Amino acid sequence: MRVRRFSCGNSGCARRTFVEQIPGLTRRHSQRTERLRSTLASVGLALAGRAGARIASVLGASVSRSTVLRLVDALPEPEVAAPRVVGVDEYATRKGRHYGTVLIDVETRRPVDLLPDREASSLAAWLAERPGVEVICRDRAPFFAEGATTGAPQAVQVADRWHLWHNVSEAAERAVAQHRNCLRALVAAAPEPDPEPALEEDSSGSPWPTGHRFADRTRAQHADVHALLKAGHSRRSVQRRLGMTWRTVKQFADAARPEELSTGQWQNRPSLLDDYKPNLDDCWNEGCTNAWKLWEEIVPLGYKGSYQRVRAYLHKKRTSPRPVVARPPSPRTVAGWILRRPEPSLRPSSCSSKPSAPTAPRSTRSPGTSVPSRSC
Repeated sequence: MRVRRFSCGNSGCARRTFVEQIPGLTRRHSQRTERLRSTLASVGLALAGRAGARIASVLGASVSRSTVLRLVDALPEPEVAAPRVVGVDEYATRKGRHYGTVLIDVETRRPVDLLPDREASSLAAWLAERPGVEVICRDRAPFFAEGATTGAPQAVQVADRWHLWHNVSEAAERAVAQHRNCLRALVAAAPEPDPEPALEEDSSGSPWPTGHRFADRTRAQHADVHALLKAGHSRRSVQRRLGMTWRTVKQFADAARPEELSTGQWQNRPSLLDDYKPNLDDCWNEGCTNAWKLWEEIVPLGYKGSYQRVRAYLHKKRTSPRPVVARPPSPRTVAGWILRRPEPSLRPSSCSSKPSAPTAPRSTRSPGTSVPSRSC
């Protein structure tokens, strides 16, 4: 192959000579052919980064992941046809601070454009440049409604299914929360035990076990704050002496005991065992107290946790002076029972170690629960 080399007649030109390029075959300062370049770019479009570099090495062209990404970035922007059905929603570049608008072609399910803000004027200007928009699928934000009405008055505005389902779930959760007292009735109240001595009650009522670094530090800080306040120091003075924020000092000062600061941190954390505690409570009340047998009982029902978690729960039932039963379901959990499709139930099993004839399953939970019932 022969190409022509040209020389510049301008004596002040820094580039004295340059070579003719053949379109589709050569490129200036290129280290690979156009066919190999297009092949690597196609690999990068399918699998970018390290995965694309591994596939390229299999094809016999060893390149780095940065080269694959650079070849993809050099590709021209594809021509996007004017969308007919547009989805409008917001995205966050910094959650709670800065939001933009994302526009989706609903028919192809591909993003069309990103707007730097979520103002009605920006959306109206974007829609005014595209008169072919017939349907706008948006959420119920007022700025999106105003922008869609101004920029595309001919388009039909609809709500997408996700926001409709989200609004239904929020309404169901609010309705269940208004009847929270009915949820407590789902858990059978055990008889109150005889009052124990004050020392034993204090030790069992503490939600923080001893020996934890976070709990010990909180107790020490609580004691320091109350000691300074009892000595006559103001809260501002305590803040300066202990290097705390005013809000932290206020929380410690308002709490009579350090255990009051632990609400929702230790004793109310969700567990994998929560959905299966009613089954364990029923077996416990019927006399089956073997932790291993109870663990084997709930594994076929879908329990994915460990045996130690079951043993710890039963140990608490044995040693605690107060009755230990499953917590009532939260409003969100009950709303999920109402809105989700019920799962198929499993075959009931028996708590007895000896094989017995199958018995009819007995319901141990409220209607709509996803955990199947079984008999003990």
